[in-house]
Amino acid sequence: MDFSLSMEHEILRKSVRDFAENEIKPVARELDEKEEFSYETMKAMAELGLFGIFVSEEYGGQEMDYVSYIIATEEIARVDGSHAATVAAGNSLGIGPLYYYGNEEQKKKYLPKACRGETLWAFGLTEPNAGSDAGNTQTTAVLDGDEWVINGSKIFITN
Repeated sequence: MDFSLSMEHEILRKSVRDFAENEIKPVARELDEKEEFSYETMKAMAELGLFGIFVSEEYGGQEMDYVSYIIATEEIARVDGSHAATVAAGNSLGIGPLYYYGNEEQKKKYLPKACRGETLWAFGLTEPNAGSDAGNTQTTAVLDGDEWVINGSKIFITN
């Protein structure tokens, strides 16, 4: 069995590696030390097509395969785990479930903005009395008119 990467995968690897070295690496240490998030590098990652990389062009994605997504995330992780986590969480915990399981209305409404980096998806599970046991979480979301009111406490939010 041949596990060699295709020419397209190698081109993607080099492109993302160059981007990570030139755009993320110079700011990564300072961002970590200050415990800050860079919207500038997030937007740059979106412009490179890293959010929704496996999503069809119809919804604003790059329509690449899942191996491409893994390669891109791996290359970002080479220089900074935080930026890699942003790409991974945005794609795997937000964009992916919506793309694979959302209805057409949801896909058209949310995916283009997410792929352009105009929205950033997060995942909040861990609670003080439940840990990561989803069955024992106590946070509630109630529709109040046109708005959702969310009440609860989280220990860790991914992204």
